[in-house]
Amino acid sequence: MAKGRVLVTGASGYIAGYVVKALLADGWAVSGTIRSLARADAVRASLGVSAADLPLSAADLTHDAGWAEAVAGCDFVQHIASPLPSGTARTDDDLIVPARDGALRVVAVAQAAGVRRVVMTSSVAAMYYGMTGASRTYSEADWSDLSSPATNAYAKSKTIAERAARDWVAAHGGMMEYCTINPALVLGPVLGSDFSGSLAVVTRMLNGELPGLPRIGFGICDVRDIAAAHVAAMTLPGMAGERFLCSGEYLWLADVAAILKSRLADAAKRVPTMRLPDFLVRLSALFDAEVRLVMPELGRERIGDARHARDRLGWNPRPAAETIVDTARSLIAAGLVKR
Repeated sequence: MAKGRVLVTGASGYIAGYVVKALLADGWAVSGTIRSLARADAVRASLGVSAADLPLSAADLTHDAGWAEAVAGCDFVQHIASPLPSGTARTDDDLIVPARDGALRVVAVAQAAGVRRVVMTSSVAAMYYGMTGASRTYSEADWSDLSSPATNAYAKSKTIAERAARDWVAAHGGMMEYCTINPALVLGPVLGSDFSGSLAVVTRMLNGELPGLPRIGFGICDVRDIAAAHVAAMTLPGMAGERFLCSGEYLWLADVAAILKSRLADAAKRVPTMRLPDFLVRLSALFDAEVRLVMPELGRERIGDARHARDRLGWNPRPAAETIVDTARSLIAAGLVKR
């Protein structure tokens, strides 16, 4: 007999897929939402589960339809869905409004349905932006500065959505608990051809699409470890209001390239080795909109202190090199990089 029922929102997503698998392995009954049921068979096939294992319903974060039915009878909600704007986002609000309203919609229907706890996937983007200093260590006490011009639309959307959901639960949640997982850059093996944009760091390197290596870095975390954090945050006692920064080792792009080169031999033949000086990256940004987007990250070392997740969740992330190599090998095996 199942331990209880969990709704996973955005079940077609990268993190969500691993959360579904982890919950099923731990003995929970799981149901999920996706934007369109036309993808139901493909989602289940990528996870290796049946319709009985994973009932799916259509629900869109920008509309009320389907949510009350999806959450009915659930003990917990893993809110992992992230709204996608139709086409290119023209303004910050194209990202902010659906993220905020979607989070509020989910916590409201969860509370009305008697859900015990909502675990929401936020991001370190809700912590890291708008601060001064080239190198800084962050913790759960930090919030991105919405007034700073260095805080991009994605960071604003994550910050505003998380704050809105926290405020709503504090005011109207009653006995329902709410906590967040705030991961850094999520890598790991793909479950199919539809995978997270966060893996672009590795795919672009393997495909030789980067002319060189700018001085940009990330805290690396493994999707399997992030799924484990979601399950722990759902099942452990005393999680009301908690916030968990989940980040492993901080690596520069040059470090990631060196790991791929040393571990994958000929499969990494297109991975660049040349480090790009900052002035050259700044010059390129004058002519390339894509380069301009990453300019705020140039030379910035954002260290995530994950001690709270380790202490409270028992979170023990695997080495970043293992995650990077597993990511690359899965992309190659799935035919998602050039041969």
